[in-house]
Amino acid sequence: MPKPFPREFREDVVRVARNRESGRRLADIAKDFGISETCLSNWLRTADVEDGIKPGVTREQNAELREAKKRIRLLEQENEVLRRAAAYLSQANLPKRLYPLVSDLAGDKIPVTVSCRVLGLARQPYYRWLAEPVTGGEWDEALLWDAIFDAHRDDPEFGYRFVVDEVRAAGFAVAERTVWKICSTNGWWSVFGKKRGRNGKKPGPPVHDDLVERNFTADQPDQLWLADITEHWTAEGKLYLCAIKDVWSNRIVGYSIDSRMKSSLAVAALENAVRRRDDVAGTICHSDRGSQFRSRKFVRALNRHDMVGSMGKVGACGDNAAMESFFALLQKNVLDRRAWRTREELRIAIVTWIERTYHRRRRQAALGRLTPIEYETIMTPQAASAA
Repeated sequence: MPKPFPREFREDVVRVARNRESGRRLADIAKDFGISETCLSNWLRTADVEDGIKPGVTREQNAELREAKKRIRLLEQENEVLRRAAAYLSQANLPKRLYPLVSDLAGDKIPVTVSCRVLGLARQPYYRWLAEPVTGGEWDEALLWDAIFDAHRDDPEFGYRFVVDEVRAAGFAVAERTVWKICSTNGWWSVFGKKRGRNGKKPGPPVHDDLVERNFTADQPDQLWLADITEHWTAEGKLYLCAIKDVWSNRIVGYSIDSRMKSSLAVAALENAVRRRDDVAGTICHSDRGSQFRSRKFVRALNRHDMVGSMGKVGACGDNAAMESFFALLQKNVLDRRAWRTREELRIAIVTWIERTYHRRRRQAALGRLTPIEYETIMTPQAASAA
């Protein structure tokens, strides 16, 4: 069964269909985007319902219904917690500790979060009780931290060496290096010491090694992906495009367009690419060292799909040259052709050029004078359904 198209892709196709030239048929637009005319008609019908043009149940109404069911289920759980708590506390000759009750409710599939909120308990102490009591070593370490903080608070001008003397005088046998480490971790420095700034403008460290090393070749599909972000001005402001290309066929397997360049832009492009491919486990996703690709959200998305991250050096465009060449084509054929009044206008032009021209009409010498869609269809039989 073919995978569903990403939501952003469907919305872009609907935009193109609604803004089509007079006399242009839906069948031609469906062919440009590699879908059937029936599929495009269904998307237009759903969009009309969402926009209030035609009657029907919208996505928002479905979400409200799911939210109402979720709230009803939550109320039933809270009621069960109160009922069980009343019965538990009414028993005589039993210690009135609520942690065992929370544990029993968890065994009956009542979430710990719900039970603790209804009973007025904090979850962290409960989990500590559930695991094991505080060890003696942890208690001694906490007392040491308190003593170091008290010494620093009483005399903020003292450096860590003077703090060591104060802590030892309080009865703690502690090494000087240990006190330095605790002070360094918490920023407890002398007010007369040198400033230790943490807001420099240097690029952050890479979260992945460079596994590509400018060798932009692949022997099979979904072996190596390249990702990058470009921007272009409109009269309404900037529009950002994050695209992901499969080096094997030069196909743009996923992209996302937004008015803001945040980590969610890169994550959305990656998720759109994953949905259009069958198995991406082990795929190398190479990018530059931009903050969007170093973000925890993007790294978690890579780990969630068992993909491998790769990053080039700072300021080295050649480390992602194959992706830069695609953006150069986009710049020449779309972005710089004329001035764009709205973001919507530019967005439609970008997705139309990618799906109709670049994927299905522009033949490439590296692919044997085939288009990316033709190359994938010929080289992989299973790619025919995905195209």
